[in-house]
Amino acid sequence: MADDLGTDGLKNQAKGTAKEVEGKVRNAAGGLTGNTSEQLKGKAKELEGKAQRKVGDAQNDIDRNT
Repeated sequence: MADDLGTDGLKNQAKGTAKEVEGKVRNAAGGLTGNTSEQLKGKAKELEGKAQRKVGDAQNDIDRNT
C-alpha cells in the first residue's frame, strides 16, 4: 500500500506541475490577446494543478512516514 501512495504521489506531482504550467501559459496568452476568459481559465487550471501537486506531496509524506 505504501508503495502505491509513493507512486501515486509522484504521478500527482507531475500531473499537477504540468497543469500549473499549462495554466500559466493560458493566463499569459489571454493577457497578451486581451482575452479575459482565457486568463480566467488559465488561473483556474493553475490552481487545479497546484492542488493536485499538493495532494502528491501529501501522498509522498504519508509514504515516507509509514
